[in-house]
Amino acid sequence: MNFPKMIKIRQNFTGPAISDIDAAVSEQLARVGLAEKIKPGMKIAITAGSRGIANIHLIIRATVRELKKMGAEPYIVPTMGSHGGATAAGQVEVLESLGVTEAFCEAPVRSSMDVEQIGQTEEGMPVYVDKHALAADGIILMGRVKVHTDFKSPIGIESGLMKMAAIGLGKHKQALLIHSYGVAGIRDIMPKVARVMLANTKILCGVAIVENAFEQTAIIEAIPTAEIEARERELLAESAALMPKLPVEDIDILFVDEVGKNYSGTGMDTNIIGRLRIQGTPEPASPRIKYIIASDLSEASHGNGLGIGLADLTTQRFFDKLDKKAMNENVITSTFLARASIPIVLENDKAAFAAALRANWGVDTEKARIMRIPNTLHLEYLYVSEALLPEVAALPYVEVVGELEEMAFDEQGYLPKMMSH
Repeated sequence: MNFPKMIKIRQNFTGPAISDIDAAVSEQLARVGLAEKIKPGMKIAITAGSRGIANIHLIIRATVRELKKMGAEPYIVPTMGSHGGATAAGQVEVLESLGVTEAFCEAPVRSSMDVEQIGQTEEGMPVYVDKHALAADGIILMGRVKVHTDFKSPIGIESGLMKMAAIGLGKHKQALLIHSYGVAGIRDIMPKVARVMLANTKILCGVAIVENAFEQTAIIEAIPTAEIEARERELLAESAALMPKLPVEDIDILFVDEVGKNYSGTGMDTNIIGRLRIQGTPEPASPRIKYIIASDLSEASHGNGLGIGLADLTTQRFFDKLDKKAMNENVITSTFLARASIPIVLENDKAAFAAALRANWGVDTEKARIMRIPNTLHLEYLYVSEALLPEVAALPYVEVVGELEEMAFDEQGYLPKMMSH
């Protein structure tokens, strides 16, 4: 089979970026008067989630250093629900993959899956908190504010500090409870759990992070505890405005070099690919993609291939890397089982492309609308097929940076990984 020629393009996104992380953290913690709340010797827990957040190790280290200047004794608590195989050691391993280590961040990591109940919602759901966070004299609630990959919130609370408070600090036990209600759990119940958590623990302030389309730190903002929910709504709108997206909405084949938890909690960002795969929930209206090929699983995912079920075809290489125990623990906790369903497994990239092109009914191969991306987080540089070139090149924010060329499969039938820059 002849494959369409591809050409490299660049999307020119705009948005703010913070160049001096240490200065930004220092300024923000001073802005909320943190030093006035800290007494020498106080033990302060800093939350650390499982997302691949730009500069997260630097932001945590800067926070540690500021707390030490105030005489506090900071430590880091993994706050990531069921991730890391829902084990204490697994969650430390996830943090290490993000560069969040005791050596780098200059503070110990205290990991446990043990929780204690601190209250309940009005409807009677118990609210649990990590034992190491509960033992602290104060908690710094840190997390990225971003559009969620499972739902759209009518109250503007999606992925952010409220979710970190509810599912992060509540660990696996709280995650199981909330996710047992499906979308309604994380959309409607999660904010209620977070409110109980904010009212009944020693959270000193939130540190919200927002990224631009280049996965750079755009905003670091310390928020007084009482203002976290209201301010998060505003930051969510800012984050949505900065999000990257694919340059066209109608695509025959989307080839994704890597799926991974370090790119999205769902392996592939559902907002980018236009697929939710949640029972009873309508799929997004766009983009409209006929077939998605998931080529490989990122090393940082440690075998958790959640998101493979969002694809239509995958490769033997991806399948061989799966740690089904870690993936299944994560997807069963979430209850969105289809996201870990294994699609058709082909020998390699070449075979996956051939199958997708054959199933692209009524479209000549040379007219196939194909797009290739490194992952769903990095969308500045990507490849488009010759058929897409006229439409894409006419967009004011797109720059053509390559020449039309044949797909260069190696001896094993795989494409060499494309760079995300």
